[in-house]
Amino acid sequence: MDLVLNDNTLTISPFFTITIGILVLFIGRRLNSGIAALREFSIPEPVTGGLLCSVLLALIYALTSVEIEFSLGSRDVLLVYFFTTIGINASLSDLLKGGKPLLILLAITIGYMVLQNLTGIGVAGLFDLGTPVGLLGGSVSLIGGHGTAIAWAPSIGEQFGISNAMEIGIASATFGLILASLMGGPIAKYLIKKHHLKPAKHEQPNVGLATDDESSINAFDFLDAIFAIHMCIIAGFLLNEGVEQLGLQLPLFVTCLFAGILITNVMPNGFPRITGTQWPARKPALALIADLSLGTFLAMSLMSMQLWTLVDLAGPIFAILTAQFLVAIAINLQVVFPAMGKNYDAAVVCAGFGGISLGSTPTAMANMSAVSHKYGNSQLAFIVVPLVCAFFIDLANALMIPYFLNHF
Repeated sequence: MDLVLNDNTLTISPFFTITIGILVLFIGRRLNSGIAALREFSIPEPVTGGLLCSVLLALIYALTSVEIEFSLGSRDVLLVYFFTTIGINASLSDLLKGGKPLLILLAITIGYMVLQNLTGIGVAGLFDLGTPVGLLGGSVSLIGGHGTAIAWAPSIGEQFGISNAMEIGIASATFGLILASLMGGPIAKYLIKKHHLKPAKHEQPNVGLATDDESSINAFDFLDAIFAIHMCIIAGFLLNEGVEQLGLQLPLFVTCLFAGILITNVMPNGFPRITGTQWPARKPALALIADLSLGTFLAMSLMSMQLWTLVDLAGPIFAILTAQFLVAIAINLQVVFPAMGKNYDAAVVCAGFGGISLGSTPTAMANMSAVSHKYGNSQLAFIVVPLVCAFFIDLANALMIPYFLNHF
């Protein structure tokens, strides 16, 4: 539980990092409960608290020159927990139902990735920055997120002689994450109000509880859900190892998502379990774990942003992201919503697409969670969106980035 100050850098240990993350999440909740505009536009609570914390840390740096770094290993565990719960909640009938919408959203997303790269390259050209910088402000950092930016920036910098490639990628991913967090809720609200949309049927949200009454959950319910999650994570880890042997690199949370789907749909309803309970798919305890995992993960991600590293790159990044933001809104309203059926499910998908278009998979899920808690659940959206953004995007990006670097 050390706090280490070395060369004006204060390193926060994992214990204190997750403690601060929980505090930031509560601060976001209090702010959302007291500020009507945040609730009206369905801004996720961890986004509110996380952004406030990152701004305060930037002020501390400006006044003291002390840089604060968080140890984020525990954050990644929370991400695996969350996506495992999504897999456990997925039934085969839902996947079959999502077949056509899944293919439609996948096609739109791949087409959007091409447009995102062309937009980045075009705006970067106005600053004489070249194709590599445009890609760093395109699918490398935006729809790819921080992970893809960190993975590709060193090779792009070395190949094209761009010394600050990492900073450009991280800055674009960071500002994109902010815009994505703020875009999904308002877009869904606009569509729901304009078209008078309602859920086809009342369902308990996939993430969190439908009400504040948690008396129906006891200690063994919670522990049973944790045990099921761990079993799926073990299976997901083994699946990840097998996939890696085939030469394909996938994030652990993706294989854990698929492990949850497989186990949920293969296990018979009456299968005897040592816990003496039914498999906890779509139970309140599992929804509670999903809620706290996603909220704390996103709060920790946003609070750890080092905003002071982005000042020198603000001009070009602002121009690129402004263009990307306008393109993302236009595609969401004019393409995604009509193609997905112009119904309530389509509106929730748009909230998720607002997250993945400029941000990350957790941002997409947080956007949809905030909308679902306010207007009603969309089972289809919570199946289709994570499958597209957690699996297919990484594969498409791995092929698309080298192509653009070599041909544009």
